[in-house]
Amino acid sequence: MFSIDRFICNQVTKRPSSMFYPDIEANRDALAKKIQGKSVLVIGGAGSIGSSFIKALLPFKPASLVVVDTNENALAELTRDLRSTKGMYVPSVYVTYPMDFASLVFEKMFRSHGGFEIVGNFSAHKHVRSEKDIYSVEALLQNNVLHAKLLLDLLSEYPPEEYFCVSTDKAANPVNIMGASKRIMEDVIFSYSDKFPVKTARFANVAFSNGSLPAGFLARIQKLQPLSAPSDVRRYFVSPEESGQICLLSCILGENRAIFFPKLEEAQMMTFDAIGTELLKAHGYEVLKCSSDEEAIDKAEELKKGSNLYPVHYSLSDTSGEKPFEEFVTDTENADYNRFSSLGVITGKVIPDKRRVEKLFTELNDVFNRESTTKEEVVAIMKDYLPNFEHIETGKSLDSKM
Repeated sequence: MFSIDRFICNQVTKRPSSMFYPDIEANRDALAKKIQGKSVLVIGGAGSIGSSFIKALLPFKPASLVVVDTNENALAELTRDLRSTKGMYVPSVYVTYPMDFASLVFEKMFRSHGGFEIVGNFSAHKHVRSEKDIYSVEALLQNNVLHAKLLLDLLSEYPPEEYFCVSTDKAANPVNIMGASKRIMEDVIFSYSDKFPVKTARFANVAFSNGSLPAGFLARIQKLQPLSAPSDVRRYFVSPEESGQICLLSCILGENRAIFFPKLEEAQMMTFDAIGTELLKAHGYEVLKCSSDEEAIDKAEELKKGSNLYPVHYSLSDTSGEKPFEEFVTDTENADYNRFSSLGVITGKVIPDKRRVEKLFTELNDVFNRESTTKEEVVAIMKDYLPNFEHIETGKSLDSKM
């Protein structure tokens, strides 16, 4: 029987167990001291990383857990999953709210609780495809940057003991708007670090996370539809379990303004076409390489007749915002590789110039408040703030491909 967890261990991360487990064990007492009996708020907690963070945190027995997410169905599944897992600790005060963290009702809920001691924010636009036009760009920046400030202002009235907001490896030397938005988000949260401790983590692609290309492979196989993937894009991968653990370690054990990242070697990167091929083999298929999406779609009709040849279209990447490989640390950042066995920590980050941050917010709000603006104007504003933002624009979105 096919097991996605076993497949990830054997064919994607190629690790028999979590790379962060030794650091969890070595710091178990410190984690318990900082979590047990505390009130916890997790925003975006029904997503792949947020839910994994919750599962990593609950064994340390917080007093209460409030989970906020706009996906009502995913919240229901999270609760069923937690309640159905043998040995899973769920606090007596456990509440899920299907709401937007930038809404007035969220603010009412937050104030009624008098704040929370531990806050994790996993609500984010995470896809490179989210920059297809000016409307998708505005939605991305509202969620990842502008609304983050609203939350931070609210937290300033009820300062938490720990605040964590997830970043991405695409924030290091960004070439797409999503990555640049996360790099800006780092500055935004750090600008509040004089009010309460803030931490973040840049990490690899989460294997088979919701909406990811590998998760799409599973959906295509279920529907006997062809697979399509870039053959030249290499990425680091962590398992869903590992994604929650790195966030837990960063949130609870990180110093103020720390950025955690996994110690992964370049040789551990994988291409998406390699994952697709191994996944088809695990399902008993042979790969049939096609020269176009259209050819692969036509050939897929044979699958319904019992063919064992599975059509795929692997090609070079030609969409906006993709670079051949990702990185965790830039040349201008200092990293401590000694504190943890499996994690590096970017240290020495200073409180950003708040006037620059406020100027950026003013410029973004002004451009979005106009009746018409362009993606190019927004990119120019972001480049002015991030001089190393080298946006890759091809005029083609991932939505134009399978």
